[in-house]
Amino acid sequence: MSSGSTVPPSPPKTPTPVFREYNFELSPVPPNPLLGGRCIKTAAALIIGDEILNGKTLDRNSNYFARWCFEWGVELKRIEVIADDEAEIAEAAKRLVQNHDLVITSGGIGPTHDDITYASLAKAFGQDLAYHDETLRRMDETSKHRRWVSQQSEEQKTARRRMALFPANAEVLFVSSDIFVPVVRLAGKLHVFPGIPSLFQKMLDNLPQFLPLPPPEERPYRVQVFTPLPESTIAPILTSLHASLSSPSPSSQSQSQQHAPIRIGSYPVLQSGVYISLIGSHQDRMVLERVAKELIDTLNAQWRAQGRDQCTWREEKDGANANANANVSGSGRAGDNQKAREEAQGGARLVSREEMEAKRLESERKSNL
Repeated sequence: MSSGSTVPPSPPKTPTPVFREYNFELSPVPPNPLLGGRCIKTAAALIIGDEILNGKTLDRNSNYFARWCFEWGVELKRIEVIADDEAEIAEAAKRLVQNHDLVITSGGIGPTHDDITYASLAKAFGQDLAYHDETLRRMDETSKHRRWVSQQSEEQKTARRRMALFPANAEVLFVSSDIFVPVVRLAGKLHVFPGIPSLFQKMLDNLPQFLPLPPPEERPYRVQVFTPLPESTIAPILTSLHASLSSPSPSSQSQSQQHAPIRIGSYPVLQSGVYISLIGSHQDRMVLERVAKELIDTLNAQWRAQGRDQCTWREEKDGANANANANVSGSGRAGDNQKAREEAQGGARLVSREEMEAKRLESERKSNL
């Protein structure tokens, strides 16, 4: 159901286990559940689990969902983390469904007493619970070669069957051929996911074909500039840039020629520099690239004024994304090695998504030291 044929790459994943191939049949693509046949514009995530709130488990799913939303042009408006509490789950689910086009929940759908997401959602939307026969069949298929399953008591088997006890009127979407767990959908908007990151990621990556997502031209386009200058030094530059981009163009342009607002964000890396993110629409990518080059010229001038050598910029073009990084080759800094000097002299070059992700993870590692 996704509009357009351009498929953005999935957000980089954490290592995942190998899934056994079962070749289950996928669900047919359902009709667009949104009124007027419109596409999804906004999203929210509801992360459920006491273990998240008490710090036992690190929530990776909301971050993965945020990157997924960006790639597909959906504006993630809200992320909430709540306890395994029936009243909290019911209240939050109904509120988020009322205010957003796409809502996902993560967690609380296992076999134990504190896995109450399905039951809480059934009560929230006025439905009974019922076993889903096809899910039970697929569950049995995936476990028939596991000795421990055949040795379970009736009480243990009943607990396992709870994972197929859904709100009776919910849609059941089998999105992966090698996972028995479906995405359970309520009210046309609320999508229930497992909390295990490997399952969450795989199922989310397979969900777009079942959703009315924005067409490629409405997806975001990002240019990212890196400078070794301190954030306080570049603050006036970014303030001026923000003001210029927020003001109407002095030339009389038609409404169709006006570009969408460009969002600017700065993200310092400890003892290294600052990443500057410029985000607009994919159809305005030429504008974004021009703005990025002008910004880099301004940053280079500031860098030279402080006695440094020069900055160069890199760009990544990957589907709907573009990233540009200004790297420095100067004296007296830890990163000023031969490779940096060669890059400075060589000018622009393409940077893969993998390298950008590695830089992001390295920045996180350094910030946690």
